[in-house]
Amino acid sequence: MAIQGYADLDATDLADLVARGEVSAPEVLEEAIERAERVNPRLNALVYPWYDHARVRAREGLPRGPLHGVPFLLKDLYQDYEGQKQSNGSRALAGTVAGQDGEMVSRYKAAGLSIFGRTASPEFGLSTTTESALHGMTRNPWNPELTSGGSSGGASCMVAAGVLPIANASDGGGSIRVPASCTGLFGLKPTRGRTPMGPFVGEGWSGLATVHAVSRSVAKKNYEFAFTTTDMRLNGLPFLFRRYM
Repeated sequence: MAIQGYADLDATDLADLVARGEVSAPEVLEEAIERAERVNPRLNALVYPWYDHARVRAREGLPRGPLHGVPFLLKDLYQDYEGQKQSNGSRALAGTVAGQDGEMVSRYKAAGLSIFGRTASPEFGLSTTTESALHGMTRNPWNPELTSGGSSGGASCMVAAGVLPIANASDGGGSIRVPASCTGLFGLKPTRGRTPMGPFVGEGWSGLATVHAVSRSVAKKNYEFAFTTTDMRLNGLPFLFRRYM
């Protein structure tokens, strides 16, 4: 079934439809998959689809979190998802399979998000355009002759193309903010230490890189931040400066 007005709905709008029983989580997932299949050959933003895995999760029942049934994509950069491929945009790591979920992925799952693949990133996220020898160039849905920015260009491309309302992204030197500006989305780089990168990495780029998302709605981006964030006081953060006596 086609979900009326889908491209104009943000994440909490979709979660509300699912909660009220107007649509089911599997139906929302199929809408996102159909849209991804339609636009991705032209845009090259979804590099690791795992549709069947996502269908099984949606059918068996996603956790009843605040975004239950909302489709979601991970950036192909350090967001480990047990049993699924990732490459960090590098031919050297192509086909690597994570042995367990990273902490952010665990929180996304607990929130009820329906994760169905990975979006393109340049090699190790080290570019403000999204292109790599492994996956090629990701294009802008508004004008395929232009870039969608980087390094979260695959994520911003899929959201701006109407495939889903929010997608995982990360930022060290502009990698959320640049793609958001290139594609007309909202992008926020969280404060250092607010979103976890463990258990395999303590901090990205010695604390310069942080993880969050790009989205259609600034209010709903803040809502997603609320259930993935960490109280910095609990971390024993080494970068809290103390005045010498």
